[in-house]
Amino acid sequence: MLLKDVAQLAGVSEMTASRALRGAPDVSKSTRAKIEEIARAHGYVPNRIAGSLSSQSVNLVAVVVPSLNSFVFPEVLSGISSVLKQSPLKPVVGISGYELDEEEEVIREMLSWRPSGLIVAGLEHNDATRRMLAQADCPVVEVMDVDGTPLRHCVGISHLQAGRDMAAQILSHGYRRIGFIGTKMPQDFRARKRFDGFIEALTAQDLSLVDVEHYSGDSSIATGRQLTAQMLDRHPDLECIYYSSDVMSVGGYMHCLAAGLSVPQDVALAGFNNLQILEGLPLELATTDACRREIGERAAEILLEARDSKSELAPICETLSPRISLGQSL
Repeated sequence: MLLKDVAQLAGVSEMTASRALRGAPDVSKSTRAKIEEIARAHGYVPNRIAGSLSSQSVNLVAVVVPSLNSFVFPEVLSGISSVLKQSPLKPVVGISGYELDEEEEVIREMLSWRPSGLIVAGLEHNDATRRMLAQADCPVVEVMDVDGTPLRHCVGISHLQAGRDMAAQILSHGYRRIGFIGTKMPQDFRARKRFDGFIEALTAQDLSLVDVEHYSGDSSIATGRQLTAQMLDRHPDLECIYYSSDVMSVGGYMHCLAAGLSVPQDVALAGFNNLQILEGLPLELATTDACRREIGERAAEILLEARDSKSELAPICETLSPRISLGQSL
């Protein structure tokens, strides 16, 4: 959609529409609100590149991720950067905070600078964001997840299957009294899918979780330690705990060490992501490698392929295979 289309729908001149979207003070609040709502409803993104450059793009790749508070997304960024450094393109990062409305604002601002590509974590977006991404005049790659309907290109793993696979491993070791501790639920759609896959596999064996903790805050070792202590206080006979992240499982392990509990003899532990934080622990914790760097590398490669293609690149959706490491904690 062009600015003139927004102006026509609002019944104003193109200049008035432009001034309203720039926040000019001489446009009335009611007119500005009307124009902004029309722009949002139709996926229009203002062009921040002025004058003669308005039809061009800049050598930036917008990367939108939920957080940089853990080791998860920095490794994706490392993969993206390693591929882009072979080209003139450079990544610029925006943080959504696991909030769909914030993701919308971040993506709108980034697209307004006409980047050469956009990489966004996840397949779940609000309607306004989906319209913007569908109409973007640059290649868009959704990453980390394949359980859903991508807009065009995507690279990731099946989190549903990752949950099922870990459940199968836990059950194969004979554990039946199992707990789950997760963070950022339900905003973290991928963690929720792993949980759903895990429950699905348990249900298939006529089992259910003994206890569940869905913590709304961020993952941290301290939180993992605290929630593990609380869960084991409630259920001293719990046999295994599955965590939504390695950061939390490390916290669980710290509790076990402090409480004199033997892992896995007293309680087994398993996490997700195969983070570097696991290296150097006295015990190797069970985890799943989610192919984070590979996902970043492949997403950047797709952007470069799309940029260099003489015609529109056919949709690419690639599913990578996560790798379970049983360690010594199951």
